[in-house]
Amino acid sequence: MENTTICGAVLKDMYLTGAALLEKNRAYIDSLNVFPVPDGDTGTNMSMTMQSAAREIQNCKSDSVSDVASAASLGALKGARGNSGVILSQIFRGFARALSGKEEMTAEDFSIALTAGSEAAYKAVMKPKEGTMLTVARMMAEAVAEEAKTGANLYKLIDIMIEKGEEALRLTPELLPVLKEAGVVDSGGKGLITILRGFKMVIDGEDVDEYVIAPQPEESTRISSDEGADLEVLGDIEFGYCTEFFIIHLDESFSETDLDKLREKLMKIGDSVVIAHDGDFIKVHVHSNCPGKIIQLALRLGEVDRIKIENMREQNRQLMDEIKRNEKENAVVAVSISDGIDEVYKAIGINHLIQGGQTMNPSIESIAKAIRKANARNVFVLPNNSNIIMAAQQAAALVDRNVIVVPTKTMMQGISAALAYSDDVDVDTNVERMSTAIQNMLSGSVTYAVRDTQFNGTKINQGDIIGLLDNTITQVGTSVDAVAVSLLCEMIDKKDEEAMATIFYGEGADESNAQAVADAVNAKYPDVEISVQYGGQPLYYYYFSVE
Repeated sequence: MENTTICGAVLKDMYLTGAALLEKNRAYIDSLNVFPVPDGDTGTNMSMTMQSAAREIQNCKSDSVSDVASAASLGALKGARGNSGVILSQIFRGFARALSGKEEMTAEDFSIALTAGSEAAYKAVMKPKEGTMLTVARMMAEAVAEEAKTGANLYKLIDIMIEKGEEALRLTPELLPVLKEAGVVDSGGKGLITILRGFKMVIDGEDVDEYVIAPQPEESTRISSDEGADLEVLGDIEFGYCTEFFIIHLDESFSETDLDKLREKLMKIGDSVVIAHDGDFIKVHVHSNCPGKIIQLALRLGEVDRIKIENMREQNRQLMDEIKRNEKENAVVAVSISDGIDEVYKAIGINHLIQGGQTMNPSIESIAKAIRKANARNVFVLPNNSNIIMAAQQAAALVDRNVIVVPTKTMMQGISAALAYSDDVDVDTNVERMSTAIQNMLSGSVTYAVRDTQFNGTKINQGDIIGLLDNTITQVGTSVDAVAVSLLCEMIDKKDEEAMATIFYGEGADESNAQAVADAVNAKYPDVEISVQYGGQPLYYYYFSVE
């Protein structure tokens, strides 16, 4: 091809095709999780991040590569889930910054943008680890930069990017021994390559099956009933007047074409436009900054009646004043996973809960919303999953208040930290208490293997029952309760025989099963106090805590 630039319309197709190809391969990428547990979710997290980027891109009216890349960056940031999604959003962020102000993308622009994306991703990770999608992004950017020096055109650079990316992906097991033992390549790296293969398909004129963006999933951010509006959202109103009225006694010459023209004009000067025509009258609703002009336009079609104009900015000022009056000093936001865990948090006094956890990591945007709705000067966030910590840290940067992300990696650590929290002490004291509580407890979980693998020298078969101690597989067997008893005994051995233990039973187990596990452990450790509680967590038969 002689043309050596890419326009915004083509870049849109590249992002959308990358999203489509990723969604088609989502389940396979999920299966590359190092641990053979049923909540491997890298493909799902990256796909949902791309879905959010795709929605933003489709709303972008501009055809400059600068605006398209910015839309992709914004959408990915808002919808980023899990560590892989956050890293992907940072790659897009660096890519967009490098293309700022560009109408079209040249080969040099593309090379610079790839490098900027890789550098932004590395900066976002506190302790970058080689053998991950970071390595894949870096090696691709380096190879493209070298080739760009020879004067290669953009299409050649894209070929080099894919070739080097596949090579880097094959290298990940050599750089990260845990991948090699499990017999998989890095799932995040595979996801990134899949997206970029979609980019190349557009350049090569290949098609993915027709791609329709999936409806945005509803994210359940459960908060106490006394909390309502979001202070920062209330302060951001583009159109200040809600105008409603009827148009009656329509002109004899009125037609549906006139109605379409009115609708188009209203959409240009406002939003939330609703026009309903029923027989001999029209009902109009619109938000705008010029209600007088709205009424003048309507008078061309007939007479106006029952006019109602409300100043939404004044309403919001009153709401904001009320929210500010009710602002607390401290609050805690926790990620929960089930109704049983919800009830535990509520009993402790933690009412700001985000539905999430292992099976569905919450997005950056949903965490930020929950932080705002907590309505406090200082907000402690309990991610309760190592794959959510990064998203929580990014969410903290989006809100205008002091956010402390307590790096809880399990649901049990989160509950322990919440028990240590107090409204009556300062931030530093709470951080110290919560951190100490995490350090002084052990977390365990029992689930099943979704594939054959090997971990720490132990062969694991699909369907085996596995026990995890602080997110590391330490028990493998064929009986749920036998593995549960062995794991809980191991945890008590690491503490002492006067420890306190809690069993939360979830899907696939019931109270009688959990009590049998408790009785078996008590037979060996009669001085250990063991309580049994309903958790309701999906995919995991049991959660254990020992402290």
